[in-house]
Amino acid sequence: QLQLVESGGGLVQPGGSLRLSCAASGFTLDYYAIGWFRQAPGKEREGVSCISSSGGSTNYADSVKGRFTISRDNAKNTVYLQMNSLKPEDTAVYYCAAALACTVVAGTVRSSGMDYWGKGTLVTVSS
Repeated sequence: QLQLVESGGGLVQPGGSLRLSCAASGFTLDYYAIGWFRQAPGKEREGVSCISSSGGSTNYADSVKGRFTISRDNAKNTVYLQMNSLKPEDTAVYYCAAALACTVVAGTVRSSGMDYWGKGTLVTVSS
């Protein structure tokens, strides 16, 4: 069974950090680009970041540039999202998804074309 599982979410104070993980089971991530998306209550899902299968290309939403870093460890079949300087507006359920390539339009990471999705992990930034 092909599955993506996110972990690492939780409650953190503004200015704090979290590292999210996206682990794959049932298939290898080596040939897949991985995107991170988030959805806040009452808002549409938005693309946060995406990394190519080789790790050589990354993309970020303007709202997280300079604060979030996406990386991958294919040996561990895992992709990470390091989130620093967190803000209350980063509060959302974060999802990872896999596709053969990232789809980026006008600087925005698109969810279209993503083939596999995890169930999400909740990140709450609050004092």
